[in-house]
Amino acid sequence: MTEVVQFLRLLQRNKITLVLVPVITVIVCYFLVRRLPDTYESHARIATGLVDKTDQVVTREKDEQDQQIARKFESLIQVMRLKRTLDQVSYRLILNDLKGLKDSTWREPVREIEEMSKANKAKAIALITQKYKKHEELFLWKPEERRLNDLISEMGYSANALRDKLTVYRTGVGDYIDIEYEAEDPDLAAYVLNTLAQEFIADNSSRVVGNNKKTIDFLASFMQQKRQALDERMNTLRNFKIRNRVLNLNEQARAMYGQVADFETRRQMAQRDIAAYTAAIGNIDQRFNPTERKYFESALTEINQKIIGTKNNLKALNERYILSNFDPKLKISLDSLRGRLTEEINEATDKYAYNPMVVKQDLVTQKLSMEISLELAKNSVTSIQAELDRLNRKFDGLVPNEATIQEYETSIDIASKEYIEALQRYNEASLEFSFPVYLRLIERAMPGEVQASKKMVLVILSGVISFTFCVFVFFILFYLDKSIRYPLQLANETNTPVLGYLNALDKDSNLSLSGMNASDDKAVRLYKNLVRSIRYELDSEMGDPKIIAVTSLGYGVGKTPFVIALAWAFSKINKTVLIIDGNFGQPDISKLNPDSVPFDSFVKSNNLPEAAAGQISILGAKAGDFSVLELADEKTIGERLQALKARFDIILIETDSLRAMNRAKEWVTFSDLVVAVFAAGHSIGAEDQSKIQYLDSLNGKFAGWVLTNVESIPEQAGKVAKLSEA
Repeated sequence: MTEVVQFLRLLQRNKITLVLVPVITVIVCYFLVRRLPDTYESHARIATGLVDKTDQVVTREKDEQDQQIARKFESLIQVMRLKRTLDQVSYRLILNDLKGLKDSTWREPVREIEEMSKANKAKAIALITQKYKKHEELFLWKPEERRLNDLISEMGYSANALRDKLTVYRTGVGDYIDIEYEAEDPDLAAYVLNTLAQEFIADNSSRVVGNNKKTIDFLASFMQQKRQALDERMNTLRNFKIRNRVLNLNEQARAMYGQVADFETRRQMAQRDIAAYTAAIGNIDQRFNPTERKYFESALTEINQKIIGTKNNLKALNERYILSNFDPKLKISLDSLRGRLTEEINEATDKYAYNPMVVKQDLVTQKLSMEISLELAKNSVTSIQAELDRLNRKFDGLVPNEATIQEYETSIDIASKEYIEALQRYNEASLEFSFPVYLRLIERAMPGEVQASKKMVLVILSGVISFTFCVFVFFILFYLDKSIRYPLQLANETNTPVLGYLNALDKDSNLSLSGMNASDDKAVRLYKNLVRSIRYELDSEMGDPKIIAVTSLGYGVGKTPFVIALAWAFSKINKTVLIIDGNFGQPDISKLNPDSVPFDSFVKSNNLPEAAAGQISILGAKAGDFSVLELADEKTIGERLQALKARFDIILIETDSLRAMNRAKEWVTFSDLVVAVFAAGHSIGAEDQSKIQYLDSLNGKFAGWVLTNVESIPEQAGKVAKLSEA
């Protein structure tokens, strides 16, 4: 906060500069802008169709976020402001001037156009027309095209010149783009906007149609590729089925599996019959003895031959029946042959094949029937097993075909989906691009209206900017300024207390002892009041008598006026005061009081100055390059000062500055208190740090600082001055 106050005080001290600079700037700006021509602004509006889709024949149900729509609008605006788009307007404008069209020229032609021959004009018109049709820029590395570019710039038709006066923006969240242009002629403003809108819409439509065509061509080619891939995979599957004789693999496998299951069932039945017939025949054989069995076999030899032949025929027919997958037609022949075999068996039983004494005819008949059935069952098992082996081999051959066909069918399914998706995209694109959305100029630009004059705004703005610049300059100076101007700064820099400060005085101010009471100057009165406060601080440091040495870091800091004023302040409280001019190099006090007794004469004599309450005595000095200890030894000087101390309450010694360190130190050794004077506006340098450290090392003898030549006095000092005047 203190730094802000200090900066404000700096501005207050330079208030004349802060007023004069803006005033001069405003006056100069006024004379510069008073002849500026009036400007006219035209307005046009373009519908995009991005938000309002009522004019579209085919619309796609697609929700777009506001951010996506905003990006599309920003893209359109940036395309409109492109140099490529603005160049088309520049070409149209310069062509009008080159052709001399009176209704389309609003600016005076530059000298190059007036001096151009007809042949050069024709050549320039042809070149610019070619660039205009091809939407090309002028190539600046070609001398001829560079001259034309310079000509366009001189006429004020360049892309940058047009862009500076062009404003393009979207109207809120609506569907429109507004464009505005300022020019010195109302018809020129309207022509630029209408031409720009025309060129922009034509370029956008061309890009839309071109992009749509590229998209459709790509989708058509992509769809054809997917169609070819699908056909190739379907042909591969078809050739594989033809080559491997596969009609319907699933139906074939299902039918073959059913046949295998049926044959396995029949095989189990035949095996069960074999076991049953074998056991039954064995039981019948056990009922015959060997003699009967021999008789039986010899009697049936001829009949058995017939039966065996019939059985062989039945076996062959049974195999055919099984291999034919149990054809019903063969079943009829098989049943007929079995009937014949039954008749032959019955014929055998009609004869006495056995011993008539033994009645076992029924057993013989049963045995013959069972033997025939057993042979048929065994024959069936062999045939069924052979057919099962054949079916299993055929079924095993279907397994790899099934894997291959599944692979082909999967690839066909994928290719079919890809083709359908490509076809769908192609159809959608064809439908959408059949009715593309074009930009439309729904509000043509009319001759512009005159705009409110900006001259006053420019004048006011120049004053504000100049004032701000001055404040900024003063801030930089304030920031870079390391000089000390206020007591708090001095205390912070030295880390020691500040007894007080003194205001700056004019050079002709009378601060001699005789003039302290006589002067009625306001600044002097303030100075005396501030000295009184410092006197109070020093008087409370220690009791009387005391010797106070006044020194400084450098020369010309107002040390002599302070010593005189401080002596005057002590005398006002009825103190006996003695001033010793110990600054032998610059004895200013002695110069102000030439009748004073020199200090070196006092040291050599035993006479003491007269002392009275409220009076001030002075011991002067002769100018010379010497120190106090060069006048006498330390003991003598000490004794003489003690004698003075016994007579005077306050002894003020003005010493040399600390630049002459030895001279100041010699006086400091004899003093009770030390006061250092520092002038405002000076800074503490690196060489001053050692001097400050010396003052800090005086073991409490250093009372503090007095800041002199303060230009701006704080409010408290002002109050003190007012009380004093009262």
